[in-house]
Amino acid sequence: MAKILLVLYPDSVTGYPPQYARDSIPVLDGYPDGQTLPSPSAIDFTPGALLGSVSGELGLRRFLEAAGHELVVTSDKDGPNSVFERELVSADIVISQPFWPAYLTAERIAKAPKLKLAITAGIGSDHVDLDAAISHGITVVEETYSNSISVAEHAVMQVLALVRNYLPSHEWVVNGGWNISDSVERAYDLEGMNVGVIAAGRIGRAVLRRLAPFDVRLHYTDKNRLSPEIERELGLTFHPDAASLVRAVDVVSIHAPLHPETYHLFNDALISSMKRGSYIVNTARAEITDRDAIVRALESGQLAGYAGDVWYPQPPAADHPWRTMPHNGMTPHVSGSTLSAQARYAAGTREILEDWFADRPIREEYLIVNGGQLAGVGAASYTAGGESSPGSGGK
Repeated sequence: MAKILLVLYPDSVTGYPPQYARDSIPVLDGYPDGQTLPSPSAIDFTPGALLGSVSGELGLRRFLEAAGHELVVTSDKDGPNSVFERELVSADIVISQPFWPAYLTAERIAKAPKLKLAITAGIGSDHVDLDAAISHGITVVEETYSNSISVAEHAVMQVLALVRNYLPSHEWVVNGGWNISDSVERAYDLEGMNVGVIAAGRIGRAVLRRLAPFDVRLHYTDKNRLSPEIERELGLTFHPDAASLVRAVDVVSIHAPLHPETYHLFNDALISSMKRGSYIVNTARAEITDRDAIVRALESGQLAGYAGDVWYPQPPAADHPWRTMPHNGMTPHVSGSTLSAQARYAAGTREILEDWFADRPIREEYLIVNGGQLAGVGAASYTAGGESSPGSGGK
């Protein structure tokens, strides 16, 4: 029997919710590219429930314990004395979410001789040292597409929130004011603006499709150019690199994976080449931007706004400068963890576990590392030049 170590974010400060805002969530027929939804033999949760917190347990406890497995659930993941660190040494399987990542470093993997499977509940496995996983024969998987549209919706929301100056306007109302001039002095229409996407994988393409009806001029860059049919359908302008794209647009939405080519891509030099008053939304990975360069650009006015939900590390320190920098629309890492998305990646996690315990092949689109090597469709997200892979910039 196996020991499963499940790392999830803490419950709400008011406790696990006794009821929800809605009674149900929509039922999807499939994903936009034709990939089928997760298909476990059963689920032991109600879709629409809070599953990603410690009390939600991804709906796995009954299933695992009925089969004789041990399930350890914790939110305590950082530091040498954390529950995660202590329990890892005897764990066979580790599961965590990119929103509350359990960092599987080379040092930690070396201390976990029994570890054979690392599951990301969601998309985005860069919290796992893949080289160490390969050398130790650990299989790494994630639930491709489970929350891609969730992230795309969040990115579009944040683009609109920045351009329309929504958050400061809302604060005036909350604080008892009706200050129209203060609210609109930084508000613009998105219509007619040039909007660019860095990496046109599943999430990037979904953002382009959702922005097209706003009558904007759409741009993108990617290592692999999209088909002429898609470019014509959406009216896309292709750029060979980020440097070319950012000079041409008013708004940038980042959806690339983090690897050496994208690390600190948005630094002082690149940001200074953008139009004054540009906006950046980053729902990919925080370290694609230089943290302090973003702060400087907002303070100087080179950027009119910055939003996103990705930070480094996660969770960030209380004094992280992005919490208080001007004209920011930051949220916690929540874009891919809606209650709708949780139902899909909880089901996907159970499907993976069922296949693993039955010694059946895990679906290829879930595989990142298998048999001591990068494998499957998703692996391209974690290699330089993999921006156009299906899981690019995933959560």
